[in-house]
Amino acid sequence: MEVAVHNSTEQTKKPLSGKPHYLNTLMKIISAAVLLLGAVFLYEWISISQALLYLLGGLVGFVLYQAHFGFPSAWRKFILYRKGEGLRAHMIMLAAASLFFLPFLIKGSIFGHSVEGYVFPVGMSVLIGAFLFGVGMQLGDGCASGTLYHIGGGDVNGIVTLIGLIIGSVIATTHFNWWMNTPHFEPISFIQIFGAAGGSFFQLILLAAVFIVTIILEKRRNGRWIAPTLKAGNGWKTVFTGPWSLVIGGLLLAVVNTLVLMIQGKPWGITSAFALWGAKIVKLFGGHPEHWSYWSDPAKAGSLHHPLYMDVTTVMDISVMVGALLAAALDGRFTKPIQWRRPTRMTIAALFGGVIMGYGAQISFGCNIGSYFDGIASFSVHGWLWFASAYIGSMIGVKLRPYCAYKQ
Repeated sequence: MEVAVHNSTEQTKKPLSGKPHYLNTLMKIISAAVLLLGAVFLYEWISISQALLYLLGGLVGFVLYQAHFGFPSAWRKFILYRKGEGLRAHMIMLAAASLFFLPFLIKGSIFGHSVEGYVFPVGMSVLIGAFLFGVGMQLGDGCASGTLYHIGGGDVNGIVTLIGLIIGSVIATTHFNWWMNTPHFEPISFIQIFGAAGGSFFQLILLAAVFIVTIILEKRRNGRWIAPTLKAGNGWKTVFTGPWSLVIGGLLLAVVNTLVLMIQGKPWGITSAFALWGAKIVKLFGGHPEHWSYWSDPAKAGSLHHPLYMDVTTVMDISVMVGALLAAALDGRFTKPIQWRRPTRMTIAALFGGVIMGYGAQISFGCNIGSYFDGIASFSVHGWLWFASAYIGSMIGVKLRPYCAYKQ
């Protein structure tokens, strides 16, 4: 969810004149209709929970776009310039989500169904997979969620990155079991180690430590630091046109993720859908992905034989793009032509970045959402390992970006 996507977004922002722009109006109508009709379809044919999750995905896309809420961009700014505003917004989001998740994780159920966070093994697959993802999201100029909202926001580079994500995910599923057999510890959570009160306190201490370190280093480099604020633009129109503050964006994402946890019994996810889409494509060309180790799990195998609209992650991924499209149209994004032409180096970097992101996400149990956001909010040690390893990968990816025609 990068500042880079707003290279295109910011360049075309608010050139509105008295003359209406029909493409922008059309995008408003189409995106609103797709959200509404999609929810009605899912309610009628699947379930009310599927329809609600679809609408929540649309809200996520809207929030991501309006708050310009970035993961790679936040890390990149801190790596290059020691500007930690984005990282501090992450810590606020994670602290809020941790506190929101906690009562449901303790109880283990709500609305008659079980509730569990994302707590996965801690080992080599997370270490390597997150590192690859960290490099890839800088080269691809977007993480998993960022790629989706970039596409909705009219960034062509996001389409290339998404193709890479699907390819990388498919490759990873062909030898998934090999990675699962690499050295690792069993899943560990702070709640399991310290209990609910102790685990939540320890988690908040870690989040506060990262928050404080960013302040210290930012003041050392720049002489000052940017304090978190809820203030965004001026006037009520900001609600529809943005920009929102990073803190508002992070808090809303924490709330939405908690609602997803309550409705489906597990947090918001993204990248499992990419593996499914790729497997469906392989089947169209006569392949047999059901024989691959990744699909040996009965739940995953079942999704191969069902329509895509029955897959919750697919439904939410699509609505994230549609929600971002609505936000972009309300912001006047389509009052100027979309920039279809991209430097060849940038296109190659986006594709390669997507491939290693897709591969890394599958072997590390998730992306910046499934492992970083959800893992830490679930008090999982693997989420913190993912954060550290992906950050190191980002340090390398940032160094490579100038060779790929990206602006730093």
